[in-house]
Parts: sequence; structure tokens; C-alpha cells
Amino acid sequence: MNTLSVGLVQQRWAGSRDAMIAATAAGIRQAAAQGARLVVCQELHTGPYFCQVEDVDLHDLSETIPGPSTAFFGALAKELGIVLVTSLFERRAPGLAHNTAVVFEKDGQIAGKYRKMHIPDDPAYYEKFYFTPGDLGFTPIDTSVGRLGVLVCWDQWYPEAARLMAMAGADLLIYPTAIGWNPLDDQGEKDRQRDAWVTIQRAHAVANGLPVIVVNRTGHEASPDPAAPGLDFWGTSFVAGPQGEFLAQGSIDTEQVLVVEVDRTRSENVRRWWPFLRDRRIDAYGDLVKRWRY
Repeated sequence: MNTLSVGLVQQRWAGSRDAMIAATAAGIRQAAAQGARLVVCQELHTGPYFCQVEDVDLHDLSETIPGPSTAFFGALAKELGIVLVTSLFERRAPGLAHNTAVVFEKDGQIAGKYRKMHIPDDPAYYEKFYFTPGDLGFTPIDTSVGRLGVLVCWDQWYPEAARLMAMAGADLLIYPTAIGWNPLDDQGEKDRQRDAWVTIQRAHAVANGLPVIVVNRTGHEASPDPAAPGLDFWGTSFVAGPQGEFLAQGSIDTEQVLVVEVDRTRSENVRRWWPFLRDRRIDAYGDLVKRWRY
């Protein structure tokens, strides 16, 4: 069996950038010590989830790529001999920033990056104020452990993104994530939201015959706005196989490092049993590039 050991680092905000980076590094080391050859971090893991408010001064949190974080995490990937997926607030130019995933090869070099394409603008998720949509397209990143279809958080709700990554030859779909509840919502609403989030990503695995790796933040993060309730990130990081089956799933409210074996031969077998790609009616899908049909 051709397997890949994958590590997921689920964290809560540690209170400062230095503490967060140290905690992330410790989680990465733990995953590598347990045999992980690919380690995935959560969205914007070097800092707080700052998009709960619109504040021009928070652009100071952005950094260039290459820059301090890529130097640190590249060196760590090289030291541990792992492929590493990170997530950064990229400063591309003055007033121009992206929400960017950076993938490091096991020699510490940047294998590629993906700039988040779908940018939300919802209460407590004011990302359009900070990030411009990505311009690198849905292009997998080639690494020594396979072609990684890296997407970021809000992208995970869009079947088009997953499909285009699969059509470009991705071996895995990977989603660094920061999603949670409004603490004021009732339990029924919370359950519906989390269940929908899990379901849509398992559906991407099924529809494309690919494993899906999801790493989410956990814990409460207060809003800089004292009148706002903050966010309760719901964790639940997981790995699903190409039939949507759970291979591993984290807790809702605790930090965890998960290490799971992914059988890379199953995608071939599942796609033979369920030939969804073969039976696509590409001659009839032209209207998908329209905003609406009437």
C-alpha cells in the first residue's frame, strides 16, 4: 500500500506572535516526530484572526514572501525533512495584500504558493477589507509527496475550486481554515453550521475521488471591538478519504496534533468504481461561467 503520513496542527491563539510561532513550531515538530511527511497548519497561524474588525493599522501584520515567516518555516521544514503547508498574510505592495498559503519542500525551499481566491465579507469575517482575491488560479503545487491542491478556508464552500484543482491533477485537497461560531447563536444553529462545513468538504472528496485535509483553528478569540462577541472557532480538523470516509477527526475545543496515514492508491480505485470524471457532460456546462442564468 502506497501511504502518506499527514500531520494536522490545530491551535488556539497563544496571545502574541512570538508565542504563536513557537506553539506552531512545537506542533510541527510533534507531527514530524510521529512520522508525518506532510504537515499542514491552520489559516493565518502566525497571529490572531484579525479580520473581526476593519482597521487600517492591522495591515501592519502583513509580511512579504519571502520574508521572516518563510525564512523560519523553511528552515524548520529543512531541519525536519518534511513538506510543510503554511498560511500567511502576504504584503505584496503598499495597500495590496493576499491571504496566501506557502508550501515548503523538505529542503526548505518554497515549492509554491496559493493566494486565496474566494474572499468573504461577513460579520466578524471582514476579509475583503484586507485581502484582494488571488491571481495564481487553481493550480496544484508539485512536491516530493505529491501534487497538492491547496485552497484556503472560504474556498472550501465552492465545488468549482475543488473540481479545478482535481482537473489539474491534484493528488490531495488541502484547506487551512479559520471558521467558527458567533457565541450568541443557539446550539441548534451552531450544529447546523458545523455539520454543513464538514459535509461540503466530504462532498469534495467524493465528487473528485480525492483525500481532503482540513485544519481549523480552535478556541475563543475576542474581538478588538468590545461590543462584539468574538468568535468561537470550532476546530474539528479532519481528513476524509476519496469516498468521504473519515480517516481522522479532531475535537471542537482543544489544541491537537493529528497524524494519519492516507492510502494514495485508493483514489485510482475509487475513480474506477465511481467514474464521475468520465461521465461529466462538459458539452452542457457552459452556463457555469455566468453569474446567473436569467
